[in-house]
Amino acid sequence: MTMNLLVAYIGIALMIGLAGVGSAFGVTIVGNAAIGAYKKNEGAFGSFIVLTALPGTQGLYGFAGYYMFQSMFNVLTPEITGIQAAAILGSGIALGVVGLLSAIRQGQVCANGVVAIGQGYDVTGKTLVLAVFPELYAIVALAATYLMGSAVAA
Repeated sequence: MTMNLLVAYIGIALMIGLAGVGSAFGVTIVGNAAIGAYKKNEGAFGSFIVLTALPGTQGLYGFAGYYMFQSMFNVLTPEITGIQAAAILGSGIALGVVGLLSAIRQGQVCANGVVAIGQGYDVTGKTLVLAVFPELYAIVALAATYLMGSAVAA
């Protein structure tokens, strides 16, 4: 059963790692745009902060997925079955990849909003609305992780 636990923790590593890397890329994409836009519009720094922080949530979803398997479903034990390990690996791949791509694309949407704000347009709210769409897919992946975990819970 040690191999099952190893497979499960590979899934956890992918879940947290890929989603975290996506968040790191996403916030950096927006942060770079914010530095440039700040030179043109110093009064909009609050909007820049909000939009820069938004892609960071996907990394939190990766951690939330780990928390579910560890604490809510209590399957990360030496008695883990092969089916449970496969579910954790599958959900880790899914949540990790979706979180990675969602955060990067959300960062790009937010960066475009930051550039427009830097040029004097009042688009903070509109940018937030549009940035929610990539976020939705990370939330769906987290919900799927919950469903997989509840299906294989001991």
